[in-house]
Amino acid sequence: MAKKSDFVDSSAAAPAMAPDNSVEFVLGHAETAEKFCSALAKMFAVRAGEVALLRLEKGLLKFVLPEQLKTAGSIPVSSSSSIAAQTAATKKTYLSNAFTKVKHARVFETIKLAGVEDQSEQASIHKLMSVPVLSPERRVLGVIQISRKAFDASSAGPDFTSQDLQQLELAARVAANKAFMKE
Repeated sequence: MAKKSDFVDSSAAAPAMAPDNSVEFVLGHAETAEKFCSALAKMFAVRAGEVALLRLEKGLLKFVLPEQLKTAGSIPVSSSSSIAAQTAATKKTYLSNAFTKVKHARVFETIKLAGVEDQSEQASIHKLMSVPVLSPERRVLGVIQISRKAFDASSAGPDFTSQDLQQLELAARVAANKAFMKE
């Protein structure tokens, strides 16, 4: 299970600012969830299946993307075994570069993503960032998660940094104004 110390109260942190507002510019032009998540994948140098966008509906987090997870079920915000649920419930960001050691529900990691040629897409999540998407009134609209999957830690790619987390927080602020978060 994730420790409370892994969650960061982002409301106290200084706002993340990208040079020349590039994050806002790029993501601001992504009007669909698919384009938004594709842009996030490029920003963080991860595969499409390593970007998850969830929307909160009647106390449940439902996957918007990856597409194959839409029908896989939803996550009650009250779930103590889900990092996405904990992110929504606490409104705090989460970062772990040793995620395989964190006790969490793994059910969604086992779902085969259609059209994925690279078997590493089905590997375990080794690194994870999770941020809430909040309305201007600080009401939870959903959660964005970026992961790095691999079969072992040495092939999981670079660690996520606090700057990466700040960029993802900025992306969540952009997402909060998108129609796909309000549907």
